[in-house]
Amino acid sequence: MGVKRIPIEELDWDDLRIFLAVIRSGNLSQAAKTVHVDHSTISRRISRLELCLGGALFERRKDGLQKTLLAEQILPQVEAMEGGAVALRENLTGYGGREPAGIVRVAMMEGIGSLYIARRLLGLSSMYPLLRIELVTSPQLVNVNRREADIFLSFFKPEGRGMESENIGLFTLSLYGSDKYFDLHGKPKSSEDLVNHKFLSYIDDLIQVDTVRWLDEVISNPSIVFSSNSMLAQMAAASSGLGLVLLPRFAVANEPKLIPILANQVCVTRELWLSVHADLRYSNRINAVFNYLKNIISVDQEFLSGRG
Repeated sequence: MGVKRIPIEELDWDDLRIFLAVIRSGNLSQAAKTVHVDHSTISRRISRLELCLGGALFERRKDGLQKTLLAEQILPQVEAMEGGAVALRENLTGYGGREPAGIVRVAMMEGIGSLYIARRLLGLSSMYPLLRIELVTSPQLVNVNRREADIFLSFFKPEGRGMESENIGLFTLSLYGSDKYFDLHGKPKSSEDLVNHKFLSYIDDLIQVDTVRWLDEVISNPSIVFSSNSMLAQMAAASSGLGLVLLPRFAVANEPKLIPILANQVCVTRELWLSVHADLRYSNRINAVFNYLKNIISVDQEFLSGRG
């Protein structure tokens, strides 16, 4: 006797919510932590959803769970349902009211998050005391569509359905070194001299965002003596005299040991993009943070681009 199918009329939003958690985490254990239930409950609810939908949603593989065609087909509709639920919750809890309130999670690369944005949040707190900012710094692409963050500040225009992105400015990067390095190795007088110098950079096989491969635009096959997935670690190593490093101007504003070199010959530029899920774009709390970030980057544009 086969397993009895559950009528589609009994489709449960909680099961769909758990389905999204499994999709986004890639495994049952992490999904259980996300929605604050135990592993067996996640497994049971997914099985119930499969009985309701009439097919398997995941295939178990050595590297985790793989979505089936059925899962791919229902995902856009389930995400749309989630967007509606988010909007409804905001209206019912007052987040949709006049005063922006609640938590807004903003994601970006470590360097710009820790060395620039985090230093400029006092004004936002003063304007909107009921807001609470969660700043996520990650070397990886953050998926706004999967609700890993409410707002994503990136060096490129992210791709994805249901997402709105806006180019809000740009920043430039220049080469920096310390007096200790120059005492040991001399100071390059031209870009041609760079082949004789040592460099610091990102770990190549850990780079998941190609826009941080900025050193490639300055020199081919540089002599790398130190690499890290952290811009802060690269800065510290450069300050100690270990090598030359390509950095944004905002990163070195409070690092007096790092001295710019070849400013008129070496200059790399990156765009800045703010992205938000379309369902949240006009939420008061999201809009308040989005516009604040957009404004500070506009005000600082000459500084960020190296013109001021």
